[in-house]
Amino acid sequence: MVNRPRTPLDRRRVVDAAIDYIDRHGVVDLTMRRLGATLNVEAMALYRHIPGRDQLLDAVVKQVIDDLFDDPRLKDDARSWEEYIYRIANAIREMAISHPKLFPLIATRPPDAPWIRPPLRSMRWIENFLSSLKQHGFSDAAAVTAYKAFTSFILGALLLEAASRGGDLAEIVPMSESSGAERAESYPHVERLQSLLAEDHNEREFEDGLEELIERLRPLLTSENSY
Repeated sequence: MVNRPRTPLDRRRVVDAAIDYIDRHGVVDLTMRRLGATLNVEAMALYRHIPGRDQLLDAVVKQVIDDLFDDPRLKDDARSWEEYIYRIANAIREMAISHPKLFPLIATRPPDAPWIRPPLRSMRWIENFLSSLKQHGFSDAAAVTAYKAFTSFILGALLLEAASRGGDLAEIVPMSESSGAERAESYPHVERLQSLLAEDHNEREFEDGLEELIERLRPLLTSENSY
């Protein structure tokens, strides 16, 4: 017989328990039955708060991303756009290190809109990023380009690091489209710049990134030849 929970069950407690379960066992092992067992309830009790496993995974991703807003490094306004980028990059990296088995889920879970890029995959965070860069003098187009470049860099770097710490992309299985999508109307910069965000420049961005990498490597050759 399953014991009754010591504290009342609510949506946040279910989501927090799912995050903890994934941290310990990975995404594939998570089922409503197993999660219920960790909370000392039958699986059916969870459905009063979360409709199903897919919605639970959506809630897990949203919670971990939203928790970034509580990072002390992001509480105060940055003095420059470089400082903002540095702060947010390190906050995301710490999140990935803390949740290496969960980070691949953040990277692969279907977003609310096709132009939303992980790991800054909530409209709230995109609004924060765009508005912060706009405050430091970026044009609309430059802010969107910076968002795309930043997410491409941070995602690639942190997926590799998460994998080295126990994360496994092979665990992430195809799932149904994300539910409960946010509305862009709640975020003025996101709503106004949707068309720019949706433009497909993947090939150019790849080439630009490759060129930047080559430029970063070039001084190494010069340094070696100087000895």
